[in-house]
Amino acid sequence: MTSAAVRPQAMRPATRVRLGRAGRVGALVLGCILLACVASLPWSAGAVATGATEMPRYEASNLALNLLPPIWGTLSDDDLKRIEDARAVGQYVPGRVLGTDKLGRDVLARLLVGGSISLLVGLSAAAIAVMVGTTYGSIAGAAGGRVDAVLMRIVDILFGLPSILLVVLLAVAVDGILEKQGTDLAPAARQAINIVTLLIAIGGLSWLTMARVIRGQVMALRAKPFMESCRAIGVSPVRQFTRHLLPNLVGPIAVYAALAVPAAILSESFLSFLGIGVREPVPSWGNMAAEGLGELNTVESRWWLLAAPCLAIALTLVSLNFLGDELRERFDPMRGRRVA
Repeated sequence: MTSAAVRPQAMRPATRVRLGRAGRVGALVLGCILLACVASLPWSAGAVATGATEMPRYEASNLALNLLPPIWGTLSDDDLKRIEDARAVGQYVPGRVLGTDKLGRDVLARLLVGGSISLLVGLSAAAIAVMVGTTYGSIAGAAGGRVDAVLMRIVDILFGLPSILLVVLLAVAVDGILEKQGTDLAPAARQAINIVTLLIAIGGLSWLTMARVIRGQVMALRAKPFMESCRAIGVSPVRQFTRHLLPNLVGPIAVYAALAVPAAILSESFLSFLGIGVREPVPSWGNMAAEGLGELNTVESRWWLLAAPCLAIALTLVSLNFLGDELRERFDPMRGRRVA
């Protein structure tokens, strides 16, 4: 019998996945948020004149115009006078679609830039988790035996550790190292290091579930007849993985990636809310929510400063969860595929 006669036929998942109503709504809302944040960067991060210097719009401030109400609010006579006086002397006048914060900065510009940063950290951390978890789980499932036992015991140990506490400790440790550098690092470089540390810390501790899922999938696939045929005709392990195992892992990987992004965004927002993640003056939805919380009081509540970032976080997380749940149902082999 020739090798062509026993050529294995790998089971491949359906290539066309039609989303249901909830999945389509989630994908649409998420696409609108991504488009609004990314497409507006030339405006929200563009330079504006503030006196003799130029600053990014999200960072530009005018203390004389702080805490202006949003566009649907009513300007008082004092607010109108402040705006007229600033224009008369050629000072920077921030937009007031969502009002201004306590430093006189445009809240809308900061919300859009903060969304780009929060989504960047969430997507990057999820990508790191998917890559590490897929590689780790594939090695454990394919190797089996003692290698699998050792690798999975490491995962069990890491599961017993408080992940958020480890992220906080890592962020604080890196911040302490940067403080020792004094003024040797530019503020932009310090911010970049903080953001990279944050996404590596979140992604580096979020791959454990992915590793377990992929390990189970690989072990189940290796017992299938088409994989036995691969081994019988001498297909190399690398080719077995790239041509037969990996195409069948696309479904679980896509599902976990869609569900890992909201978890990463929530972790970044939580850490930024505590002042450990993204630092001022760079905005993120987390530190904007922390700043807006201080404006809730019984004298004059400026609730929109808290509502805007919280609503953006909620819409993003709900959309991603809708999309992830829909993908999980579509790729689940134990469920019949519905006709959308």
